[in-house]
Amino acid sequence: MATSYDYTPLFRSSVGFDRLFNLLENAQRDRSTSDWPPYDIVKTGDDSYRISIAVAGFAEGDLDLTFQTNLLTVIGKKQDSPSEAYLHRGIAGRPFEHRFELADHVTVRGAGLSNGLLTIDLVREIPEALKPRKVSIESGSALGRPDAAPQIEAQSAA
Repeated sequence: MATSYDYTPLFRSSVGFDRLFNLLENAQRDRSTSDWPPYDIVKTGDDSYRISIAVAGFAEGDLDLTFQTNLLTVIGKKQDSPSEAYLHRGIAGRPFEHRFELADHVTVRGAGLSNGLLTIDLVREIPEALKPRKVSIESGSALGRPDAAPQIEAQSAA
């Protein structure tokens, strides 16, 4: 039984979070889709992540990764050869599509296929203009002068 949440009260006390609420609503709706093939999402560092998808039986040519703003799509479509006559087929080769919503400034660093696992490395790269900055405090007399602009220094990321 799926629980549905109403985010309307949050809209009354927040501004600019529309995208976040849409993501939450979409995540609720998308849970009905298949979780096949299984996958893991691991945080590998402060600003790095790895998605591992079990794609046994799929070759590199059977997989398609597409990254566009805040959305990573992984599509698998296996090319069956009609000449093979299976006596038992236990390794699923059905087509799949996984969509991963990514946070702002998260990009794909690379992908690899090894031992039946597709690994996708992601990194959050915050632009210099959006990083915290240190603002120097001026004396009271400097604030009234139009030619006295506050001094802003880039804060070092430690």
